Amino acid sequence: MTSAAGGPPAESVGRWLVEARARSGASAEEVWPLIGEAHRWKEWSFLTRSELVRTGDPAPDGVGAVRRFTRYGIGSKEEVVAWEPPRHLAYRILSGFPARHYRADVTITPEGSGCLIAWSATFDAKIPGTGRLLVVVLKRMLGGFATGAAGYADRLRTHQP
Repeated sequence: MTSAAGGPPAESVGRWLVEARARSGASAEEVWPLIGEAHRWKEWSFLTRSELVRTGDPAPDGVGAVRRFTRYGIGSKEEVVAWEPPRHLAYRILSGFPARHYRADVTITPEGSGCLIAWSATFDAKIPGTGRLLVVVLKRMLGGFATGAAGYADRLRTHQP
């Protein structure tokens, strides 16, 4: 098992954990649509395309929804496994990422007049020796997602009449 900071597991193939956090001056209710609705991701992240492949329950973005996220045609397909507005989203990667059993959980916790976005992911390395590299890549990517959503929500908030 890894440490909370994403350290190496006891063996070269095993469970890995990555965590990232960001604070926003926006409320959880303001941040939630940016993260919970697939089509909104391209507004605030590095992705060039974000879409639903299959609707979930409740429609459209709930449990069972399959989402595709790409940047210039390269990306992943994910299935929503928990959808609890405005506090918790979880998804598992179906394809497009070199890991097994990848699951990410995003929690949005009220904090003062704003909120804390906590993004965590666990996975098993598909290829022995690649876990540490994937942790580095994911730490940067999840950190970018958390700060991207937080910053965009803050900018939307300051531009409201």
